[in-house]
Amino acid sequence: MKKLLTFCFIGSTLFTSCSSDSDPAPTVNAPAKAVLVAPLNNKECEQGNISGNTATVDFSWESATDATSYDLKITNLDTQSATTKNNLTGTSAAVSLERGHPYSWQVTAKNSGSKTTASDVWKFYLSGDGESNFAPFPATALEPASGATVARTNGKVTLSWQTAVDPDGDAVTYTLLAADTVEGLQNPPAEWQNLSSTSIEIAVNANTIYYWKVIASDGTNNSTSTVYSFRTE
Repeated sequence: MKKLLTFCFIGSTLFTSCSSDSDPAPTVNAPAKAVLVAPLNNKECEQGNISGNTATVDFSWESATDATSYDLKITNLDTQSATTKNNLTGTSAAVSLERGHPYSWQVTAKNSGSKTTASDVWKFYLSGDGESNFAPFPATALEPASGATVARTNGKVTLSWQTAVDPDGDAVTYTLLAADTVEGLQNPPAEWQNLSSTSIEIAVNANTIYYWKVIASDGTNNSTSTVYSFRTE
């Protein structure tokens, strides 16, 4: 480190001080977003080695600019349990997963800087023995965000969710379950069942916590979202 010695006279007294002339640390750019390649989004996954009720799935993505390593996160959408592979220096990984479940996966690009960049989230279905028709992917809440506090409009709030894609391309309908207690979420009224749209307006009380979930059906198989909640003002 190079230092400059500074002299200063006040009256007849000489003072000295040191100041740093070091170069600033170089800026490290945030890595770009990794582009996912395989397994394909919203499709049945091709399986590798099968052992009992598990199979190997090959994950791959394109290298991201300014990235030196990657974290891979895979989530079982039925159980919400996550499998992670961290600090991968390549752009692929083989992971053994339980068959007969839908999954989501995401890659986070990293480098020596403090900022990371997450990829899009893709979904796939890992089929089990004898499956020929697959359930839709579970619906994901859009509004209100889980845990949010919302204002009523004429005593009602609107619930909405992402389209639940079916791996077979079948048409999907939805049933909403909602209540101010978690247990059972009550039997849904007829107007909450077999919905073709991905939103519905429901009547709610003020200053109350509500819990809700969505059942997606292709007419043969069903999938159930996680339970979400919101509070009314």
